[in-house]
Amino acid sequence: MKKITVVGGGNVGATAAQRIAEKQLAEEVVLVDVVEGMPQGKALDMWESGPVESFDTKVIGTNDYEATAGSDVVVITAGLPRKPGMSRDDLLAKNFEIVETVTKNVAAKSPDSILVIVSNPLDVMAYAAYKASGFPKERVVGMAGILDTARFRNFIAQELDVSMKDVQALVLGGHGDSMVPLVRYSTVAGIPIADLIPQDRVDAIVERARKGGGEIVALLKTGSAYYAPSAAAVEMVDAIAKNRKRVLPCAAYLEGEYGVNGVYVGVPVKLGAKGIEQIIELKLNDEELAALKKSADGVAENIGKLKI
Repeated sequence: MKKITVVGGGNVGATAAQRIAEKQLAEEVVLVDVVEGMPQGKALDMWESGPVESFDTKVIGTNDYEATAGSDVVVITAGLPRKPGMSRDDLLAKNFEIVETVTKNVAAKSPDSILVIVSNPLDVMAYAAYKASGFPKERVVGMAGILDTARFRNFIAQELDVSMKDVQALVLGGHGDSMVPLVRYSTVAGIPIADLIPQDRVDAIVERARKGGGEIVALLKTGSAYYAPSAAAVEMVDAIAKNRKRVLPCAAYLEGEYGVNGVYVGVPVKLGAKGIEQIIELKLNDEELAALKKSADGVAENIGKLKI
């Protein structure tokens, strides 16, 4: 892959750009931000780490979109971070303006790119980018489920004192307190977690996963999580850049799948060089399906507030 652009030079964007460069997922990484000198300085600093980290990826920073032209993948992290006591939905109107403007700029310069949306509130911003870009739904995908699943897996591994490598889990739905951790599909080396962890502890782990981002915001006091979010976004970039056809929980535009229509919501997808190559429909039970639909309704409600 020749070029990957990351829009937003804050903690999430800069860390994502660094990970992309270190993994050599493209020949060139472009970091874009409106703050003069900041993306240029961070990009140069990253590039200078190349001899130590043994990567040859070129890293450049810019304040405009000319240098992004012809990007294969564009990761959009631009927007305001959450502050303590602030929900993802509080960011709605301001980040909508930012994401819409950014998307139009990158779509004009890289009309064949795949957009990976990270800005919050995630599912609504993915929808905004889909509308603003005019791209087919397969080429606009949101990062949420991988992050939520990573947190869930981490807490399961902590609970059982086992390797995180052996923990598999799945979290669907909107990125927020209405997310749907699927306990039935969560295992340790193929063993259902319900066979290993008492129900009250499973419930506590589910609740902590739902509020994982808020827990970090409260601890940091200024800013929000960025190591895990950037890692999750780069896992998606890796799947696209290497055409790995990974099955990952991502925010996808649904048109009837799971009984949901016209919104972005987290579901398992096959992710490869063309973007979303398949939406995988699981056989959910009534309770799980109701929770997913409730989560999707919340996304639809916020989209309605923006009158896109």
